[in-house]
Amino acid sequence: MMIARMRSVRRLALAALVAVPPAAPALLRAQSPAPASASAQVVVDPSLAAIDSALAATYPAGGPGASVIVERGGRVLLRKAYGMADVELGVPLQPEHVLRIGSITKQFTAVAALMLVDEGKLSLDDDVTEFIPDYPTQGRRITVEHLLTHTSGIRSYTDIPEWRPTLRNDLSPTELISVFRGQPVDFAPGQDWRYNNSGYVLLGAIIEKISGQSYADFLRTRIFEPLGMRGTRVETQTAVIPGRVRGYATTDGRVLQNAMYMSSTHPYAAGAILSTTDDLLRWGHAVAEGRLLKPETWRRAHTAYALPGGRSSGYGYGWFVSTLAGQPTVEHGGDINGFSSHGMWMPSERLLVYVLSNAERDFANPETFSTRIAERVLGREFITPAIAVAPSALDAYTGVYRVGDADRRIVTRDGGRLYVQRGRGAKVELRPVARDQFVSVNTGARFTFVREGGRVTGVRLRPRIGPEDGVSPRTDERVEDAAAPPAAGSVVVPAAVLDAYAGRYQLTPELVLTIRRDGDVLKAQATGQREITLGAVTQTRFTAQDLNATIDFERDAAGAVTRLILNQNGRAGPAPRLP
Repeated sequence: MMIARMRSVRRLALAALVAVPPAAPALLRAQSPAPASASAQVVVDPSLAAIDSALAATYPAGGPGASVIVERGGRVLLRKAYGMADVELGVPLQPEHVLRIGSITKQFTAVAALMLVDEGKLSLDDDVTEFIPDYPTQGRRITVEHLLTHTSGIRSYTDIPEWRPTLRNDLSPTELISVFRGQPVDFAPGQDWRYNNSGYVLLGAIIEKISGQSYADFLRTRIFEPLGMRGTRVETQTAVIPGRVRGYATTDGRVLQNAMYMSSTHPYAAGAILSTTDDLLRWGHAVAEGRLLKPETWRRAHTAYALPGGRSSGYGYGWFVSTLAGQPTVEHGGDINGFSSHGMWMPSERLLVYVLSNAERDFANPETFSTRIAERVLGREFITPAIAVAPSALDAYTGVYRVGDADRRIVTRDGGRLYVQRGRGAKVELRPVARDQFVSVNTGARFTFVREGGRVTGVRLRPRIGPEDGVSPRTDERVEDAAAPPAAGSVVVPAAVLDAYAGRYQLTPELVLTIRRDGDVLKAQATGQREITLGAVTQTRFTAQDLNATIDFERDAAGAVTRLILNQNGRAGPAPRLP
């Protein structure tokens, strides 16, 4: 799952909370849940010494960590953990420790459903209503295959503002489905692709209905136990789980805080699995060896679903399907409160890589390490070598490009290099690889600039995994204005309008933002934090410049203020108004 791949769960705080403490002595070590893989020792092949150093620098002893395992051709090249399992107690992370894997869960859910397909108990063409008869499909036919491939058009519940205040509540699968069942569809089934946690919740419910077992019991008896994955389970918060580590989030300036609490019933079949890197290597072996499913079923699972017009979705059944260094990959990442992860299989190279971290992706990106590890093992870069482009020619691409209604991609030049940033986020270098084509040196995403009459008028993004985006049109905005924090104070908002905005807004289950009028300005205070002054940018948008955040107030059709949107750190957090 989950945080946008359930990323919308991330905490949107208005102030930093807990500073990273210095490294502490190891006071205790969590009991290992199961014997380690072939070798219980740390393994660092000399060919990956530079990667080992980079991981150690990224996940130092005083902060959150990562557990990494790399195998090629049956030989383990790297098995090591970095950083802390518990920062407050000073417990070092070990390879045997148990972490949330987030949306890597989806491949287990997909295989569970496909096992039922192979047994003749389920068909990819079955309609959702055959198993959930009262599910409102709004006159459309939504199939099991649509759920597996993120092409159902059903609204992902992690994108629904009304879901956010329920995070701390335990929900049954039926109650979780009720969160999104009445939502309008995003598109007609099979006509487009949009990452969707709701589809995998429905798959979990279907697995339970057909098998007569709970989702957790089905995975335990049909997958985990047969494969010897003794450190893997569907998470429950009340269970005592040896080796389970704590998860962490960061705010601006890399200030550390404990991850926001979320009931483990919410990720469910979209992201609720806990595992270890050793167990995921066992899982990778099963996948590579074609166990559990028929050969044709595996082939379809690892084939990208085709969208109308021949456009590839870049997604099969529970896995992204892509390439790296010219070789095919089958992979998936995971983001969930306090944790991030990435797993990659390169069939032709017999390479398996798993990176699990107990820090959210803002701290460090596991996918970046997966691709760099693959580069090092294969002895070649996955990004196409740069071509020579005169610095003056790069100026044709600089400018501001609109993404959606409010977001922007800003392209700038610094000397002989081109950079892109999303809004006021960090700049990423773009490497020129062909005329009008550039590649992100961080992720391998390809940027293709579109011309009309010789002038650059837009840019199209093709992520390394997933489908290609539409064209982001070039705007007339100045780069300096788009990249700068919003100016405030020059707009006068009537007192009556400010009074209408005053009230209490629910950002998260434990975080309420209180807005009040103080003369001709608004004041905002989040639970347990200092009060700050908001400056008006427009009649509906206000900014807290020292926090690099903006707040937009929204009204319903009758004109009543019903919620605000907090925009901070590149994320938008809807907060409904409380009575």
